[in-house]
Parts: sequence; C-alpha cells; structure tokens
Amino acid sequence: MAYENLDSKLVNALLDDGRASLRSLAEELDVSVTTISNHLSTLEEEGAIEGYTPKVDYDTLGYDVTAIVHLKVEGNALGEVTERLVGEKQLVSVYEVTGDDDIVVIGKFRDTDEMNDQIKSLLSDSNIKASNTSVVLNAPVENNQFKLEIDE
Repeated sequence: MAYENLDSKLVNALLDDGRASLRSLAEELDVSVTTISNHLSTLEEEGAIEGYTPKVDYDTLGYDVTAIVHLKVEGNALGEVTERLVGEKQLVSVYEVTGDDDIVVIGKFRDTDEMNDQIKSLLSDSNIKASNTSVVLNAPVENNQFKLEIDE
C-alpha cells in the first residue's frame, strides 16, 4: 500500500472510532501496525491529534441550557479576561473574535438560574464592559468534527 494520504486516512478512521486498536486501524488502512503507531505518534507530537475523549451529551446529563455570551472587553484586558474565562468549568468554548464583540463564549448549564449566576459573575469583572446573551433553543449540530479530504 502506498502511504499517500495515510495521515488523513488515519485521522478519518479515528473520527469513526476513537477507540480503535492499532491492529484494527492497520487492517483497515492496509499497512503494518508499526506504520500506524509511527504515524499516530507523529500526529500526536505535532498536535494534530490532541487527545482521545468521549463525546459527552450534556443534555442527557442534565445540562440542557446552552448559552452563547458575547462580551465587550476593556481595551488591553483581552488576554486577562480570556485567561479567566478559560478557567470557568462550564464554559465549553471561548473565542477571541473580530467585530463588535471581543469574546464569544459558549456555556452549558443545568438551568437558567445557574446560567444567570455565571453571567452575573462574569459581569462583576470590571474589565468586561458589556455582554449580550442568547439561549440556544435547538442545536441540530453541535461539536461536529468533519472528515479530512483525501486526494485520490
């Protein structure tokens, strides 16, 4: 088997089954277990694969309120505010963005009271000038990962 596109094929196979064994990956991709192991190690070292984690359905676990919070931050405090937000456990995504806002965060909460408490905590930071919160009504797709294109 030619090793053309092997890394992309390996990533795609892991997207299908992140718990696949090296042996099963080798069989699926028609290469040796050693080749799979070497390529997988390289992908991990380069940071292309950052870890292996379960896909958690937060709704099923009682976190059925998703909020998208847009924040405006005081001039030079962006890094400081971002660092604080990264430490907040229920904020599952933190983005520094262009446009009218400086930061967009996505949080998962058990109820609107918990969401409200988190937002009030954020607004107690004097570096946050303003916020705008949207509650997600329906999420047809969430945390979707896509397969890599393979040039054949």
